[in-house]
Amino acid sequence: MSVDQISDIEGGDEKTTAEAVTTAAATAARSYPVAPGYRLNVRSGPGTGYSVVRALPEGARVQINCQTPGTRVSGPYGTSNIWDNIGSGQYVADAYIRTGSDGYVAPRC
Repeated sequence: MSVDQISDIEGGDEKTTAEAVTTAAATAARSYPVAPGYRLNVRSGPGTGYSVVRALPEGARVQINCQTPGTRVSGPYGTSNIWDNIGSGQYVADAYIRTGSDGYVAPRC
């Protein structure tokens, strides 16, 4: 369904509903770069004790679905226990992702 097809369901105006959909889509589409020069391991859970499911190549960008605490990791962007969920059963250490923040930038998982 396109934004043009959204109808007034609960009494709100169509423009407000369309703006909310557009804002949500823009937020979901935001991607963050992996630190330059790193191939980053993607793990099955939020910590170094979880198995590696794949590795991101140098220059990769990720979309963060949600974030959760896990193993504390030191990387090029500091030391953090925040892990970023980038897909079903796929987590990367936030210390290797340039989010522009030392804290959470996405909802908690």
